[in-house]
Amino acid sequence: MRDMAQKKLYRLWTGELAAAILFPILWLFYIPTFEWSIEYLTTFPHIFAFCILEFILFQGSYYWYVKWKRLKKGKQSSLTNKQLALFRIFKISNLVLLVIGIPVLVYQATFSKGLFWYLFLYGFAMIEYINYYHIRLSYMSVEEIKEFIRQKGFRHSILAREMRKLRN
Repeated sequence: MRDMAQKKLYRLWTGELAAAILFPILWLFYIPTFEWSIEYLTTFPHIFAFCILEFILFQGSYYWYVKWKRLKKGKQSSLTNKQLALFRIFKISNLVLLVIGIPVLVYQATFSKGLFWYLFLYGFAMIEYINYYHIRLSYMSVEEIKEFIRQKGFRHSILAREMRKLRN
């Protein structure tokens, strides 16, 4: 059971890290491929939304890495108070960035091209934020989907439940 948990945590942190590294690489290779993409993907709003997404993906990778490392060392996978305090700072930072993204969205919709791309990136970042810090939105395996159906609705994310302990 412990080995399965370690493998799952390993896949989670390496998957998030791979995504966080590959997305900018793909972004940089994609832009020169299509001339039209330069004015859509190199403007401030798009880069801003992309940076929020990247920031949250790196947090997710770090979160799963810390849990994996603790379990690998034979400790309980729950984070320490110091680590939870860091994630509280991340949570507040994310919220500030996402709130700043609202006037950027208004600007994007009013004065700039590529609203779809901005909404996609901003929405992806918001979903990742919610998934990590509030409600679990991702269910990857058949077992997890069955669990979701049994529980009859969304549950708080693991990180949200751990951070709640810090408040108490």
